[in-house]
Amino acid sequence: MSIAVGMLETHGFPAVVEAADAMVKAVHVTLVGYEKIGSGRVTVIIRSDVSAVQASLTAGIASVERVNCGQVLSTHIIARPSENLEYVLPIRYTEAVSRFRV
Repeated sequence: MSIAVGMLETHGFPAVVEAADAMVKAVHVTLVGYEKIGSGRVTVIIRSDVSAVQASLTAGIASVERVNCGQVLSTHIIARPSENLEYVLPIRYTEAVSRFRV
């Protein structure tokens, strides 16, 4: 199984919370974190195999559209991210999320 990273960026915190909830409920993925980018932009980060990440992002996009003024700004999937990325960027599994790990 190839572990991928999925990212969904929204405008507004309620939209990202809705997306994260829908994403982890739709498919077996691990929510590894979120990042506040500034100007109301927030990105949620998930990990799982590529197909689960794709399905999860689809669910997240649909859920954001149900939030008042919710807007998806960007989504992206990185299959098999470099180990170097995991130590520099906030995409690795942490102790806090280890019990939810896929």
